[in-house]
Amino acid sequence: MKTSGRAPHGPNVIAILFLLGAIALAVIAYLPSQRLIAPIAILAGGLVLTQSPKVAQQWERGIVLRLGRFVGLRGPGLFWVVPFVDRVSSWIDQRTITTSFAAEQTLTSDTVPVNVDAVLFWMVHDAQKAALEVQDYSQAVSWAAQTALRDIIGRTPLADLLRGREQIEADLQQLIDSRSNPWGVTVSSVEMRDVVIPVALQDAMSREAQASREKQARIILGQAEMEIAHSFEEAAKSYMHNPTALHLRAMNMLYEGLKEKGALMLIPSSAVESMGMGGLMGAAALQQSTLTGGASGGDFKKEG
Repeated sequence: MKTSGRAPHGPNVIAILFLLGAIALAVIAYLPSQRLIAPIAILAGGLVLTQSPKVAQQWERGIVLRLGRFVGLRGPGLFWVVPFVDRVSSWIDQRTITTSFAAEQTLTSDTVPVNVDAVLFWMVHDAQKAALEVQDYSQAVSWAAQTALRDIIGRTPLADLLRGREQIEADLQQLIDSRSNPWGVTVSSVEMRDVVIPVALQDAMSREAQASREKQARIILGQAEMEIAHSFEEAAKSYMHNPTALHLRAMNMLYEGLKEKGALMLIPSSAVESMGMGGLMGAAALQQSTLTGGASGGDFKKEG
């Protein structure tokens, strides 16, 4: 688990100016009298004063304790404390913080082990509670997120975990938020990055998906056959009362077939007699024979 941290606070520019001023006054006091008592006292006072000014960044709040008792929040900007009496116990970062967490080898409700990685976006909305109600609020949020993720996975089947990520993220956000609100922390969102399942289960799911696709393809093919049969039924009804249209359609099909070079068509003799296409087929055969004989004669003459 990784949580964005905050830089420790060192001496600020006001404290450094106090220290430099104390050193300058000590030098000025030492030169006329050549005694060390006054310069030492000035330096000691300067060192004490350097503990008083504190500077908080725009996104920070300082928790001030006076002799161990909470006295208030300070910041952002410059503020003052009583040296050796007041103490800034912690600095609370109120920006949005990202925390990555994971649940490894966690069983789903249908006993499938999965590894889930997620990212939590949260922020401190009450700095006083974050400092006083929990020892380490960032670590507490991390552990709360991890345990909540395990709880959600444990009562969710694998299919819902893979398909219903939005709902799971919403449930996870609500669960973590309810646990972290007493600490002054609110959860903005939860994003699941990856769900890893065993390799053997991946192969089984792949075969299941392939079988489902084949089933769907056969269903679509069957529906297409039904639609074609329905169309033929409607066409038959139209041709039943109009023999001329049927003859024209048959002649058109024969013509389309004869246009292809080398095409071979088998037509029942009864169809030829009933539609009166004997002359048409004879003419077509004669034309084909003439073309073939002309080509052979040309070759013979050329050889002669």
